[in-house]
Amino acid sequence: MSTVSIIGTGTMGQAIAAIAAKGGNGVELIGSADGARAVTGDVVVLAVPYPAVAEVLAQRGESLAGKVVVDITNPLDFATFDSLVVPADSSAAAEIAAQLPQSRVLKAFNTTFAGTLAAGTVGPLPTTVLIAGDDADAKALLAGIVSAGGLRAVDAGSLRRARELEALGFLQLTLAAGEKISWTGGFGLVD
Repeated sequence: MSTVSIIGTGTMGQAIAAIAAKGGNGVELIGSADGARAVTGDVVVLAVPYPAVAEVLAQRGESLAGKVVVDITNPLDFATFDSLVVPADSSAAAEIAAQLPQSRVLKAFNTTFAGTLAAGTVGPLPTTVLIAGDDADAKALLAGIVSAGGLRAVDAGSLRRARELEALGFLQLTLAAGEKISWTGGFGLVD
């Protein structure tokens, strides 16, 4: 089993913590008031809004070396809610990976809502967590955590696929904000 450190104690952080714990993994939730607290997990989930990532990396970047770092952010423009704020040929995950060259960065959980993570379903389908990254062992580790927690894990390809995952996450957020789908809805994969 692994220890999963989750930086961020909001609904997504809590839902991911419950999944990891359900699968028998150790979990530590680290909030913004825990700035001096050490990150002990071999898997670290950045469960903060995209604008907070820079501060987290400035405070904790060195301590993330050698760890699997999971970016769950959707880098949208929170002022207008109408665009992503990363270059069209990049992603939040790619920017994080560039700042953490000693870490194994993955993109995951950004195409699901906390409600579907907690429920374990999207409508009649099991909740699917899409995982993108360049390190096969890191993806397998996270997929094992997700599967042990009762969800479906799907390898979405290399970290270059993070930009498509972020676009999909952005679409889902705008549909929910526009009341076209509920915050407990989302996309499901059928074999």
